[in-house]
Amino acid sequence: MSGGGSGTPLMAQYREIKARHTNAILFFRMGDFYEMFYEDAEVAARALDLTLTSRNNGAAAEVPLAGIPVKAAADYIRRLVQQGYRVAICEQIEDPKVAKGIVKRAVVETITPGAAFSDDLLDASRNTFVAAIVLGSDAVGFAAADLSTGEFRLVRCTREDLDAVLARLAPRELLVATGATLDGVTRADDLLMTPREGWEFDPALASDALVQHFGVASLEGFGLDGTHDAPAIGAAGALLRYLKELQPGGVPHLMRPTIERPGGVMPLDEMTRRNLELVDSLRATDDTSGTLLGVLDRTQTPMGARLLRQWILAPLTEVAAITARLDAVQSLVDDALAREALRIALDGVRDIERLAGRTAALRATPRDLRALGDSLARLPEVHHALSRLAARGTLAAMVESWDDAASIAAEIQRTLIERPPLSYGDGETVAIGIDATLDALRAIAAGGKDAIAALQAAERERTGIASLKVGYNRVFGYFIEVTNAHKAAIPEDYQRRQTLTGAERYITPALKEFEEKVLHATERMEVLEREIVESLRARVGSEIARLQLVARRCAELDVLTSLAEVAAREGYVRPVVDDGAALEIVRGRHPVVERMMPRDRFVPNDVTLTPEARLIILTGPNMAGKSTILRQIGLIVLMAQMGSYVPAASARIGVADRVFTRVGASDNLVRGQSTFMVEMAETSAILHTATARSLVLLDEIGRGTATWDGLSIAWAVSEHLHERVGCKTVFATHYHELTQLADEFDSVRNYNVAVQEAGDRIVFLHRLMEGGADRSYGIEVGRLAGLPDPVIARARALLRVLEGEQIVPALGSVSNSDSKTEKSEQHKIITKTASSQSQLGLFGSVPQLAPNPVVERLAAIDINALTPLQALALIAELASAARGDDAGEVGPSTQPK
Repeated sequence: MSGGGSGTPLMAQYREIKARHTNAILFFRMGDFYEMFYEDAEVAARALDLTLTSRNNGAAAEVPLAGIPVKAAADYIRRLVQQGYRVAICEQIEDPKVAKGIVKRAVVETITPGAAFSDDLLDASRNTFVAAIVLGSDAVGFAAADLSTGEFRLVRCTREDLDAVLARLAPRELLVATGATLDGVTRADDLLMTPREGWEFDPALASDALVQHFGVASLEGFGLDGTHDAPAIGAAGALLRYLKELQPGGVPHLMRPTIERPGGVMPLDEMTRRNLELVDSLRATDDTSGTLLGVLDRTQTPMGARLLRQWILAPLTEVAAITARLDAVQSLVDDALAREALRIALDGVRDIERLAGRTAALRATPRDLRALGDSLARLPEVHHALSRLAARGTLAAMVESWDDAASIAAEIQRTLIERPPLSYGDGETVAIGIDATLDALRAIAAGGKDAIAALQAAERERTGIASLKVGYNRVFGYFIEVTNAHKAAIPEDYQRRQTLTGAERYITPALKEFEEKVLHATERMEVLEREIVESLRARVGSEIARLQLVARRCAELDVLTSLAEVAAREGYVRPVVDDGAALEIVRGRHPVVERMMPRDRFVPNDVTLTPEARLIILTGPNMAGKSTILRQIGLIVLMAQMGSYVPAASARIGVADRVFTRVGASDNLVRGQSTFMVEMAETSAILHTATARSLVLLDEIGRGTATWDGLSIAWAVSEHLHERVGCKTVFATHYHELTQLADEFDSVRNYNVAVQEAGDRIVFLHRLMEGGADRSYGIEVGRLAGLPDPVIARARALLRVLEGEQIVPALGSVSNSDSKTEKSEQHKIITKTASSQSQLGLFGSVPQLAPNPVVERLAAIDINALTPLQALALIAELASAARGDDAGEVGPSTQPK
């Protein structure tokens, strides 16, 4: 490890390079180490637990210094990037042996959390996107690129859908114009923000940059409209400029951009993605267990796993596209033998997408290249299995246009040995017969081993020293080692090279001549192998567009095969998907929950929602399964629209433009939002965004506040969804009063999740039945949860007291017209409560209910002494008090004795 003072030419070179990479930790190559200086050294020492030293070389002030070995750099880089740092790799770009003065250096790559090639920094099962955003006046422009695969996606969306786009693509890094804010974007606080100059997002400059990079006359060939898609084009231009800064060697593997506009893909907001546990479990585990992805993922390749994740988070909204996928899945479901043959063939295919990306970016190692060649060599077997199918839908087009990339596979396998080393110089890389000069040099090197053995035997015989041995190391080269006990027997032509404890190492003229010959051959071999491999890498990299198409087809085939395998094994059926408004599920099941119990234990249920019966009020006890039913409805719809079979006996799915799911309780303490505030914010988003073609699934809206407030909100939300939005809705609630909505509106239906009572015990049947429930059985659930018997007994006693105190308040419903309002205000909702003005208070050993003057007056009357005339007068007085007449105020008893 070496360093330099702050005033040396070396440090002047460092400062010049560092000035161009101020936002990154600079790994400055010095021999076999990467050095960090000044603030970079201090930051890295803290983050990596390195020893911080300093050097001055006579300078006025010492320079903080930290270093790491080049061979161990990958792990240190990974740790820094995982902590959110950027790392700029500065390499020596000329041979120090021939350098005149300071060795030339340059940054060859900057690694960030959102832009990396190394497998150590990537998750094989998900994309790693870096993105850019432009918030236009009417629309949001969004561009995302995965540097490891070359995927380049543009999105034009509304501000309301931006959260859904961020949740789906989950960029690790987001470029924003300096000074721009993302107010109202829920996920903004969780993203690594990288500010960029505002002019970089200019659509005109961006358009020119994109045209130049992709070598096209205009962006119209990509389906981009310069006017409507301007924000997305601006974001793409800024992103392209940033990627080229990170990769000075260029990004030749960047695919031509695809544009996504509103309408083709269903936006899934964060709460729906979370509540339905599509790809991440609510239990915050690192794996996908307990998620829809965990159920459906039987993919055999990394690119297939990534594509399946994308499909789950982007359900389709066009019937033709959904049908094409379902047709392909059906082809695979119907032919079990062909499906299994495909799975076996795909099992040996590595990550072609990322291997090809590294190859095109000239970052593939010899081992990467061979893995790419071996994967491509399996594709004929994949094609053979695919050809056995009666292919329909997307499979039919795939069979017709299949490309094995056989020529590329053959060239790689012919050029490289079967198991090449990770890097040059660690062993042979190129196969025999590729280059005659290389083969000749290998013969010299191989013969050198025999020569060493012969030389050692000859020297032992000449000197009579039986323990003499000939060795080699990279510092001193070849040597003859003799122990000190035999010093007297050393010949005169032995020249001392190194002194050890108990031994000496020597060189002879003959050994020196041999060393030069062998080392020259070894050095020439390494240079030649590097040239051959780099030439091969360049040729293969030039086929990047072809390889990316091959990888995409393999990924799509892998996903379709996975969906078919799950459907066949789990007993799923093909749904009927159309443009109608009906949702009909017969014997539907929850795909995740049923996997966690014996098959015959899960209770399937039927659900029907039509324009004539579009809102279900779902009541029933805690733990009866209301939330499970809500989630299974949402999951079945999303599975159908992503092109999957569904867990049911049959299903007809009218395509939904959105699925909203508000289930469970959560808070956001960081933003100062309570559980109820989060619930209201999410409900508000649903009410403002849902359309008549949406599916809304609500659980316990209003439970986080006072009883009357919560009931009023739940009632108003239900009315709004029914009357003003007109969407399909299932509303699970413990407010049994909501069942009276069915008396007011023809399209409301009441359902409950049945239980069976056995004395003071209950049995959960998990069966959905028509009609509303009249009890929540909360005390019984508390008993099942293990509440102490005295608490249960006391709760039952209090419940009997509270249920005995009832009055009948009036709650008017809300509608669009005055006449409807007047009519609904006359409707009485029978509720069980102790007061229409306040909540129940339990302070003391018995329920403390507010004194009722009527009750007190009646209790004070001696009915045996009451005459008929006095009784009539008393009734009139009480009736007057009920009407609110001043004269009829009920006061202390004046009954004559």
